[in-house]
Amino acid sequence: MGDAFPLQFLLDENNAAVPARPSPDIDDAALDAYSRAVVSAVERAGPAVAHIEVSFGDRAGSGSGFVFTPDGLLLTNSHVVHGARRIEATFADGLRREADLLGEDPDTDTAILRIGAAGLPTLALGASRNVRVGQLAIALGNPYGFQHTVTAGVVSALGRSLRAQSGRLIDDVLQTDAALNPGNSGGPLLDSRGEVIGVNTAIIPGAQGLCFATAIDTVRWVAMQLLRDGRVRRGYLGFAGATVPLARRIARHFTLDNTRAVRVESVERDAPAAQAGLEPGDLIVSLDGRVVDGIDDLHRLLTAERIGRAANLSLVRRTTRLELPIVPVER
Repeated sequence: MGDAFPLQFLLDENNAAVPARPSPDIDDAALDAYSRAVVSAVERAGPAVAHIEVSFGDRAGSGSGFVFTPDGLLLTNSHVVHGARRIEATFADGLRREADLLGEDPDTDTAILRIGAAGLPTLALGASRNVRVGQLAIALGNPYGFQHTVTAGVVSALGRSLRAQSGRLIDDVLQTDAALNPGNSGGPLLDSRGEVIGVNTAIIPGAQGLCFATAIDTVRWVAMQLLRDGRVRRGYLGFAGATVPLARRIARHFTLDNTRAVRVESVERDAPAAQAGLEPGDLIVSLDGRVVDGIDDLHRLLTAERIGRAANLSLVRRTTRLELPIVPVER
């Protein structure tokens, strides 16, 4: 797992859209290989990228998105459209459509929009598992309302972790130095073939060249869940917890691999944790034999496959090691 950072999410507010103009014909012979790769990818991808304008009633905002099915489904960030009363998508050719929020997953900052149109140009979803550090990365979006802005750089690192606004970690995030600014949120990060390798998500305030995109393999999985179930199903135990250091004497005494544990702060009435007998002060160290070195480890383990299935929660209560059977429910 990579480093987690404090982040500023790229939600632009109250910016007027700037009409995009088609670029004139260019002589490919005058371009070097790098320029040809960028120009070719942008020309293929540009028509499918939209400027997303949102109204929240008392305020407005904007971001980016892109079409991934010809019948009008778009991907964007959850933080761009969450709670919006009205959403509109505008494309480079002037097409403007009102959009509906079809589903969202704040835990991965992913949302799907639907617009009333057919035969739309689409972006191909690549495979982020094949991405390599140093390869070309191209970002398309609408920073500060400037429609269809292109920036380019490289993939700086793989496997980063970001904390979503929901509090959960987004794993397997791509880091890039392709410049992102408020309004780029939800736009595509492309490879040299014009395929989407990530969805632009966040920056570190005050830093330069530290920008992040949710890996497209993660986004694709989330999108499938949203289209099938309308939500992403995750397991839930029903307690508030905090990551705390685990005293070395405790780890040695109980032969634990942990350096940290999850301390139970409070337990919800009638939740699985209460039914299992969990108490405030308990230190959770593993689930079904998998080490729990903090609350993020526990979140990762509570997948949809665990919902309704008995699991074994291992914990330390004062001076005793306990094994409690517990059945996660859907969150």
